[in-house]
Amino acid sequence: MRKIVTAPTIIEDAYAAQGITAIAGVDEAGRGALAGPVVACAVVLPTGCVIEGVNDSKKVSAKRREELAKRIEDTALSFSFGIMNVDVIEEINILQASLMAMGSAVGGLRTMPGIALVDGNQVPQNLLCKAFCIKQGDSASHLIAAASILAKVERDKIMCELHNKHPEYGFDKHKGYGTIAHKAAIERFGLCVHHRMSFCKAFDRHK
Repeated sequence: MRKIVTAPTIIEDAYAAQGITAIAGVDEAGRGALAGPVVACAVVLPTGCVIEGVNDSKKVSAKRREELAKRIEDTALSFSFGIMNVDVIEEINILQASLMAMGSAVGGLRTMPGIALVDGNQVPQNLLCKAFCIKQGDSASHLIAAASILAKVERDKIMCELHNKHPEYGFDKHKGYGTIAHKAAIERFGLCVHHRMSFCKAFDRHK
């Protein structure tokens, strides 16, 4: 029987012990893709809540992610998404677009948390709460792992919707990432409006 690995709550527990009960986990999905938006999620779970199996979204199967996303949404005190499309990514670069998406997600929460735990090594500017970045936070923090799952599932839905408009690229399979099949489709069909042009120039023979 395969062991179920759940991201720890050590960081959250430490802040809760200081009396900070509204803590948000924040993460993004799609930063390294060749097409589609970058999607961030902020989520606040009840203090002490542990959802078995919640871990870094990259370590969880697609089917299991969808199951966990439903449990997270049903359990969460609040969750919110921030979405930055290709035009924004091309204008301000993917790092800044990711940070902006994270900031938008935190700003959309029904109740502003006392602290936001953000995956990575930078935090969004101008948040209305304190924020701390945690490298590899989606494996180190239960809340960030929960945010990573919600962000990934939401972005996958968007990419499947884009597949219906542009089925020649196979967005429903690779979700916009740079697979061999995706690069081959770009070489054959060129870029569509949902591709990040600065990411794809090397594969586009139609330019």
